[in-house]
Amino acid sequence: VQLQASGGGLVQAGGSLRLSCTARGLNFNLATMDWYRQTPGKERELVATITPDGTTTYVDSTKGRFIISRDNRRRLVYLQMNSLRPEDAGVYFCKVKWRGLDYWGEGTQVTVSS
Repeated sequence: VQLQASGGGLVQAGGSLRLSCTARGLNFNLATMDWYRQTPGKERELVATITPDGTTTYVDSTKGRFIISRDNRRRLVYLQMNSLRPEDAGVYFCKVKWRGLDYWGEGTQVTVSS
């Protein structure tokens, strides 16, 4: 299983970014996909989850601002991040649990300037 995230960058507070993660080596249609983020000195935090049927969940701090979605045909999961805040900055990772194992993509850096 391989995951590859992209789309990070530098944005001003209040701006938007869309992260993408492509997944290979699994039946993507059956996979629950997660986005995590990590900031210095903190544990990696689950930001959003999308199940195979499209059910989504979010950490409270991102509700109403972030949208996770998926394109099963293209094997992609997205994280649309709006109204970004400095505290949203960090390295964002996509992750999948498949056949009992966790797989992580390389992170993509999100920097939010105030």
